[in-house]
Amino acid sequence: MIKLPSIAYLYEIFKQYPSVQTDTRKLKSGDIYFALKGPNFNGNLFAEKALEAGASYAIVDEEVAADAKWNDKILLVQDGLSSLQALAKYHREQFNIPFIGITGSNGKTTTKELVYTVLASHYTTYTTQGNLNNHIGVPLTLLSIHPDAQMAVIEMGANHLHEIASYCEYAIPNYGLITNCGKAHLEGFGSEEGVKKGKGELFDFLRDHNGTAFIMSDYDYLQNMSKGISNVITYGTQSGTLQAKANTVNGFLQVNFTQGFEMECIQTQLVGEYNLPNILAAVSIGIYFKVPAEKIKSAIENYAPTNSRSQLLKWKENDVILDAYNANPSSMKLAIENFAKLNATHKIVCIGGMKELGTTSLEEHQQLIHLLQQTQWEQVVLVGGDFEHCQHHYLFFPNALEAKAWLAEQNYKDRSILIKGSRGIQMEQVLDL
Repeated sequence: MIKLPSIAYLYEIFKQYPSVQTDTRKLKSGDIYFALKGPNFNGNLFAEKALEAGASYAIVDEEVAADAKWNDKILLVQDGLSSLQALAKYHREQFNIPFIGITGSNGKTTTKELVYTVLASHYTTYTTQGNLNNHIGVPLTLLSIHPDAQMAVIEMGANHLHEIASYCEYAIPNYGLITNCGKAHLEGFGSEEGVKKGKGELFDFLRDHNGTAFIMSDYDYLQNMSKGISNVITYGTQSGTLQAKANTVNGFLQVNFTQGFEMECIQTQLVGEYNLPNILAAVSIGIYFKVPAEKIKSAIENYAPTNSRSQLLKWKENDVILDAYNANPSSMKLAIENFAKLNATHKIVCIGGMKELGTTSLEEHQQLIHLLQQTQWEQVVLVGGDFEHCQHHYLFFPNALEAKAWLAEQNYKDRSILIKGSRGIQMEQVLDL
């Protein structure tokens, strides 16, 4: 076992073996294995196993028992996670290209995917895979960027203050976008103002480092949060360099441009007019970085959502809007209001409980029920969470599997069904796909 002399020393190893893994189950031959620790696991215990499986090196922060033949392949550091982040920062500093940080309460993953799709149509672009947007995922994303990169798009998730600021220290974004600030992770942020402060840490970094922000001008709070940033690019429905209106065609969002884009419209494969700001962000960034208009249009029109995000599906002769990747009071309200406006006669709402709302949870669930009561639905099904403790006359099931059993018995046909809920409720299980 060798005590690591410096991050620069480790970076020379990384240049030889430019692939990092923290999970031995996903390890590929040649990967550098970082042994991380958590409340219920200790990666140091698997260092020798990782080397036996083909890891080039194992980075540990505890003395580990291993065969002597591995001595020069085990590097001891003070803290595994801090070393991973430091290596990511060192790697990031080798690039002189746009790094676009994206955060927000709702829509950040969809926006990240759209921005990536647009930029990748014209540039060699790297981005966050899936939702690897936390203190481990962000450095892993940075370390996955190859030397041929021309653009990087980094998603940043957060559920408490100072989290985004910490990511900025090693992602070093020179461009940034906050999709919105809503009622999400209130347990960690404390209030909507806390959400704005936490997400606003991205803008704070851009302000302090002469960066560029892209903002939805419809949201007054984003205009306020971006004050003092040297370069601000705006888009919106009423004002901004890029302007457009939303329309729904055959259940999908159509974006009709009124200013700033030479294409008249973009027909998307996304459900919900609430996705308009996400599209505008991608188009605005594409225009800024001189992606040809026809490539922007084609990239967005060919983008099909996955992972239970704003998907329109056919299920047993019914139309289903599946938006079950995540949920909070703000995104729930938008989804229900959008579904209420949908031109359909037989509408069924299946929504799951919301997580991480702290002391406001019961109140927020009850407010959602009041919103549902404003519209006449054929059926409303509530699943799990604090819906169990709310006052209502709707159907309630404690979990998605019981709701699935009920739905299977109904033999619905020609219905429109909205399915939405927090990741922990796993509302996609309601469908027998």
